[in-house]
Amino acid sequence: MTTENTAPRHPMRWVPTLYLAEGLPFYAVALVASLMYKSMGVANDEIAYWTGLITFAWVFKSLWSPFLEAASSKKFLVVMFQLIGGVCLGLVALSLQLPMYFAISIALLGLVAIAAATHDIAADGLYIASLSNKQQAAYAGWQGAFFNAGKFISLGGLVVLAGHLEKSMPPAQAWAVIFGILGSMMIALALYHSWALPGTKNTNTDASMRSVFLTLKDVIITFFQKPGIWLAILFILLFRVGEGQIQTIGPLFLREAKNLGGLGLSTAEVGIVYGTAGTIAFLGGSILGGYFASWLGLKRALPWLILAMNVPNLVFFFLSTSLPENLAIVATALSFEMFGYGFGFVGLILFMMQVIAVGKYQTAHYALATGVMQLGLVVPKMVSGSIQMSLGYKNFFIWVLISAIPVLLMSRLLVIKTPVKTAPAVSGNTAEA
Repeated sequence: MTTENTAPRHPMRWVPTLYLAEGLPFYAVALVASLMYKSMGVANDEIAYWTGLITFAWVFKSLWSPFLEAASSKKFLVVMFQLIGGVCLGLVALSLQLPMYFAISIALLGLVAIAAATHDIAADGLYIASLSNKQQAAYAGWQGAFFNAGKFISLGGLVVLAGHLEKSMPPAQAWAVIFGILGSMMIALALYHSWALPGTKNTNTDASMRSVFLTLKDVIITFFQKPGIWLAILFILLFRVGEGQIQTIGPLFLREAKNLGGLGLSTAEVGIVYGTAGTIAFLGGSILGGYFASWLGLKRALPWLILAMNVPNLVFFFLSTSLPENLAIVATALSFEMFGYGFGFVGLILFMMQVIAVGKYQTAHYALATGVMQLGLVVPKMVSGSIQMSLGYKNFFIWVLISAIPVLLMSRLLVIKTPVKTAPAVSGNTAEA
């Protein structure tokens, strides 16, 4: 399946495409699938619950990550799981024509999620093993940029295309084309990476499964022995309660018919406002949020970052009340919300790096923290549909603002010490979470 390179490839030949291959299946599962089911008439509570459930793969991926060390080649794992993900996305496209399309497509998307989460582990491991510390830092920006390029392609490109296709064919056929394209892209990336990725050899293949299990056990035990860990876990879980709900229901509200309280936007219009203006605003907010936290320090910046992440959700209440006809107004409002989301999310990433991950197993404990973080996103996502259908859109968006209050209060109780040394380069992406 893969061929080992005799000479090292320049990182620019594989780092951007490697992290594009991380972003595409994540956004296909987390965002694109929701819009597809909305177009096909599935209820909001069903969409939120099932698309939330399948993202549990990213919650628990750190638990099986040590066992991947037994593989002789991380390159082999990367290419294999890209192929598996691509094939499953293609099967999703075929399943949309079947009578039981919803159950079958959800099961297939669950397989996509497992393959993608496992691929993330192998890809990050390959990145670390192939590059020096200096190179890791130099190309870290390309990671985040191309992971989010997956969002731009999915929402800003393919969802817009789906909207145009829906005008000339049934939604099932239109979205089959989209998932067929996604599957083809993943398979093409896998074939390219079979040539482009560096062929690093694993030096830990002699480790027994027992030793790997004992290490994993020690990682988990020492994680929960950290001072103040339970308060920190609760803080991480609460941090994303508002986000998990708004990021699930927000796009569905934009698509909802006006007589049902939504904005009545087309699929293409949602793709434009979220996939272009929204993505650019999110990236800008993330960059400025990092500088802001660096300037004030995490402890002083954290309350402001929490406010920045949640207060802009007021725009959804504004949109649900005013129901503007002008797409430019909608795009401007959502850009403000996405900018705040990117700006504030930095606070959680830094909290996990500088407070949770400090110690013997820095990388492993950071991975566990990101699993907790994903859990804090998945659970609100799963219940958001039922809450929205009970409250209606206007009251739901008020509820989202109220649900952010506990984490703001908790930020005043946390003990945050200024790190003694500069944090090492961290491989991977932050947008997934």
